[in-house]
Amino acid sequence: MNRRVRVAVIAGGRSSEHAISIASAQSVIEALDPERYETTVIEIGRDGKWELATARQSLSSAEQEHTAQTLPVVADRAPAATLAEVDVVLPVLHGPFGEDGTVQGLLELAGVPYVGSGVAASALCMDKDLCKAVLRDRGIPVARNVTLREGDAPEHSFSYPVFVKPARLGSSVGISKAHDEVELEAAVALARRHDDKVLIEECVAGTEVECGVLGSRDPVASVVGEIVAHAEWYDFSAKYDEGGMELVIPARIAPDIDQRVRDLAVESFVATECEGMARIDFFVRPDGEVVVNEINTIPGFTSTSVYAKLFEASGITYAALLDRLIDLALERHERKSHLDY
Repeated sequence: MNRRVRVAVIAGGRSSEHAISIASAQSVIEALDPERYETTVIEIGRDGKWELATARQSLSSAEQEHTAQTLPVVADRAPAATLAEVDVVLPVLHGPFGEDGTVQGLLELAGVPYVGSGVAASALCMDKDLCKAVLRDRGIPVARNVTLREGDAPEHSFSYPVFVKPARLGSSVGISKAHDEVELEAAVALARRHDDKVLIEECVAGTEVECGVLGSRDPVASVVGEIVAHAEWYDFSAKYDEGGMELVIPARIAPDIDQRVRDLAVESFVATECEGMARIDFFVRPDGEVVVNEINTIPGFTSTSVYAKLFEASGITYAALLDRLIDLALERHERKSHLDY
């Protein structure tokens, strides 16, 4: 292809992770080689409105320059006016209404290549309850949990402390560590503000580690990184506040445990039919057992995010990582174009 690849970066979104998405997207935009890519930026506001911005302007100023549309199907600006006119879409969205298969479904309907997992894998991995069920079925160890639906009493058989989580949210939003029944009641009430399905999960003692996966047909695992939270647990503040955590690469675990994490990362990626990218989070118990915590199909994506740092330590630069993800999206679209429906 002689001309530049036309890329639409979608950022923001309706979820509580909007600001995190904006930071990720800004970093992506700055890293895309302008000699190779012609970039359009689409920002989704917290109100669900879609707006076009120029590729190099600050995303936060986009809403001041353009009239919002419910969907980006009508606009009068170059380089690309609509989703249908770009070569590939790079959705840098976190949480519901972006990472959960909704935007992926829109792009499938539009027939546009896009980076990352498809509808089913995106929806599955966003739902911690369903994702655990699939992983258990494949023999992949996960933390035990009780799932509460609307009207269910907050009952469980685990020893305290326990974690209480909205089933379909990310970045530790709405998650609490409950040390007794009083804290459990408050934790469930908080989680139910974000989702009508809630998990009560056993507390897994041990080392928290993370591993990136890249690819589609033949995915590869990154080096393993160790998360050291400067708090009781790896909550929102620990993840995003300056000095809230330390990432140790490589993780301080035995070589056989390191290989087990990497193997389980790829197995989990394949079992849930992820594509392109994912960051798999684990606990390593004191006895060496490795337990999958969750799968993030669109992990934080600044150049200093865990996913990027893990692959940088694996010999793949941030810019090269983006190149590979875009190539994978185009390859998948070409492959699927030959299927009969």
